[in-house]
Amino acid sequence: MKHSMAKKSNEARVKISPAKGRPMLNWVGKRPLKVVPALPAQHVETFDPSRDLGKKKPSDIWQNWPDGYPKGGLLFHGDNKEVLAHLLANGFRGKVNLIYIDPPFDSGADYVRKVELRGVKGTVKIEGEAYTLGEQIQYTDIWANDNYLQFMYERLMLLKELLSENGSIFLHCDYRKAHYLKVVMDEVFGSSFFRANIVWRSMTSSGFKGKKSLGKSHADLLYYSQNERFTYTPMWSPYDEEYLKRFDKKDPDGRRFKDEKIGSATSKETIEKLKAENKIYVTSKGTYRIKHYLEEAPGILIDDVWIDIRGENSQSLDLTGYPTQKPTDLLTRVIEMFSNYGDTVLDCFLGSGTTAAVAQKLSRHWIGCDINTGAIQTTSKRLQTIIAEQIKEGKKPKQKKLEGMEIDGENSPEPAQLGFTVWRVNDYDLQIQHNEAVNLACEYIGVERTRGDAFFDGTHGKKLAKIIPFNHPLTPLDLEELKKELDARPDEDRDITLVSLGMELAAQKWLDDWNRHRKGGAPNRIEVIELRTDPKYAGFIKHDPATAKVSIKLSNDRIKVEIKDFISPTIIKRLEMEQHVFKAKIKDWRSMVDCVMIDTAYDGKIFNVVLSDVPEKKTDFVSGGYSFPAPNGKTTIAVKIIDMLGEELLLTKEI
Repeated sequence: MKHSMAKKSNEARVKISPAKGRPMLNWVGKRPLKVVPALPAQHVETFDPSRDLGKKKPSDIWQNWPDGYPKGGLLFHGDNKEVLAHLLANGFRGKVNLIYIDPPFDSGADYVRKVELRGVKGTVKIEGEAYTLGEQIQYTDIWANDNYLQFMYERLMLLKELLSENGSIFLHCDYRKAHYLKVVMDEVFGSSFFRANIVWRSMTSSGFKGKKSLGKSHADLLYYSQNERFTYTPMWSPYDEEYLKRFDKKDPDGRRFKDEKIGSATSKETIEKLKAENKIYVTSKGTYRIKHYLEEAPGILIDDVWIDIRGENSQSLDLTGYPTQKPTDLLTRVIEMFSNYGDTVLDCFLGSGTTAAVAQKLSRHWIGCDINTGAIQTTSKRLQTIIAEQIKEGKKPKQKKLEGMEIDGENSPEPAQLGFTVWRVNDYDLQIQHNEAVNLACEYIGVERTRGDAFFDGTHGKKLAKIIPFNHPLTPLDLEELKKELDARPDEDRDITLVSLGMELAAQKWLDDWNRHRKGGAPNRIEVIELRTDPKYAGFIKHDPATAKVSIKLSNDRIKVEIKDFISPTIIKRLEMEQHVFKAKIKDWRSMVDCVMIDTAYDGKIFNVVLSDVPEKKTDFVSGGYSFPAPNGKTTIAVKIIDMLGEELLLTKEI
C-alpha cells in the first residue's frame, strides 16, 4: 500500500510560533526555532496481517488523522527534529493528544543495547555498538551542556506545535537535568501550564545509600498541558492493609466504616442531614462522629508521588535489551490518566517501543520515532507480536473504565488499529549518524574524548581532533568553519587532526596553503586522516555483510522457503573481540538470527510483512522453514533476515 507522503516536494518550510513563556535560561548558542525545513517521508515497510489499514474506519476516532497517511500506527526512522518537522508539514499540527518522551539525560553514559544470542540460557552477551559504522549506539550522551539544552529546546518547540488544545506532554528526566529542563519547558509551554513534577521511585537502591551519600532512587516526569482545558481522568491506587484496619466498625447491614470527629463549627442542619443519610456514629459517651464507609472509598487518589510502580527493567517479560527501558505499568498509568480512547499518543525518543506498545493495547493511535535502526526493529517486533495476539485471540484489550466512556471491563473498545507502517525521513541508510560515527572513530583511531568542548571532539596525542560528518567529504567550507573557531581562540597553539571519509581536491589546496604559512613551528598546522585511503585506519570502514543460503521454491501451488544457513561475520567478529568465543562454538545458525519476515509480493520499494517469525522467548529459535499458498501469476518473494545485532539481509526471488 503506497501513500502520498513520499511524493510531495523534496523540502517544505514549516513556521514555528514563539514560545509561550518568557526566556529564563540562557546558554551559549541559544536560538529559537522560527522556520524549519520539512523533508518528505519514504514508506519502507507495512505490517497489516488482517488488511486493517485499508478498511473504512469510524470517523469519530479518525477525524483528525491526515488523509495522506494510512489509518494505523506510524513508526518513523530518522532524527526526531526532522520527523517532527515532517509531521507538522503533513497535517499533524495540533492533532497529538498526549506526548511522552524519555530523552537522553546528558549523563555521560553510553546507552548501548545489550545483545544476547538465541539458544540455551547463559549464552554469551555482546554489546552491539560497533558492528558497523552508523548503527547500534542507542544514545551516547556526549553533548556539552549548552549543546544539550539547545538540542532539547528545539525539539520541545516542535512538540508544542504538534500538541492539541486539550493535550499534555510528559518529559521523563532525572536529577542531572530536571532543573534545567523545567525552566526550558516553562519558557516553551508557559509556566502557568505546568501541572506537576511527578516523582517516580524508579529504583530501590543506588548502591550509595548509607555509605558515601544519599541514595538516588527516583526519576522525574515534568507534566505540562497545552491549555487550561486538558484531558485528565482521576485514578486511585488500592489501600494497603494497615489503612484498611482503620475501617474497624460495622453497621447492622455489614458495611464497614471508620469514624472521625465532627468539626465544632458544623451546623445543626448539617448534622440532621448526616443523620438522615446514616452518616452519624454515636459513641458510648453520646458524642457524634461522622462515618466514612469503606465501599465509598475507591482507594488513595493518585497524586504526584508514584511509589507503587516497579522500577526500570524490573519486568523481566518486557525486557528488550535496552538499559533504560521503562515498565509498561508506568506508561499505562500516563496513557490511561491523560488520554482517551482513540486519542493520538506520540513518543519521539522511542527506544524499545514501550509507549507505542502500551498505546496499542489501550486502543490509542500512536506515532513513534527513533534515530536508531535497532530501536525501530525492536519496536516493530513488539508491535507485531501484540497485534498478532489481538487478532488471534479475538479479544479486546483489557482496560479500566475511563471517565466519559460508556464501557465496562468486559466491553472495552476494540483496538484503534491492527496494523502499522514504517517510514524513513531522510535516507539514514546512506547518511551515517554523526554522533555514532564520532564514538566509533574516536575509539578506533585513539582520540581521547573531551566532553566539555562544543567544537572539537577530543585530542589525538597532543593535537586537537575533529571528526568531519561522514555524510560528505572534507570541503573548504568545513575548513573555513575550523578557521573561524581558531580565530575565536587566539591563545590556542595546538595543531589539529581532522578525520574524514575523504577529501575534495579544493580542500587539499586549501590545506596546502594553510600549512605553507605555518612552517618553522607556527601553531595550528592541520593534518587529515582520510579513512577510505589511510593505510593504517582504512579497516575502520570495512564491513562484511551477513550472508545466507535460502531456498525459495514453488511446489504444488505452495511456496516453500527454507533457510539452510546464515552467517553474520560481524557477530563472529564481535564475539572474538569481546568474549574470545570462536565461530566453532556457534553450533546453530539460528542463534544469530533475531527474526524472519516474508513479503509474498515484493515491489522493490515497500516491504509488506505477510509472514512474521518472531520467537516469543530469547531461548527460542526461528523456524527457518515456511510454507504458504502461492499467489496467482508471477510474484517476487522477499525474505528479510534480521540478525541479533540488527543487521538486515534481504533476499528476493521471482516465482
